[in-house]
Amino acid sequence: MLAVVGFFAYAAMLLIPTYSEYFGVVKAMKGITEEAGIENMPIEQIRAKLDFAMHMQYVGDKTVPPNAIKLNTQGGARILQVVYDKQIPFLYNVSLLVHFEHSENLGGINTRY
Repeated sequence: MLAVVGFFAYAAMLLIPTYSEYFGVVKAMKGITEEAGIENMPIEQIRAKLDFAMHMQYVGDKTVPPNAIKLNTQGGARILQVVYDKQIPFLYNVSLLVHFEHSENLGGINTRY
């Protein structure tokens, strides 16, 4: 019984910082959506602002690569999307792979009504 509890406690110790970092990414994304003029900025400026905001949330440099940040347009609205995977070494040759995906509406033609 103790071995099973220890196994899951070890997994939790590895996963909790990863999810904490993800919540920092989400908070940074929500923060930049409130900036004036963000709906008209090019993706390079949005990436720079998001990178700065993620640093303020203690998100590591290698967590979200630049190609994981995308800007899509749907029905006149601009959608900021971040999709990335995090691989966590677990035991010997076993790793945990966690997939994260979050989108935020930046505004646009149809989102102001």
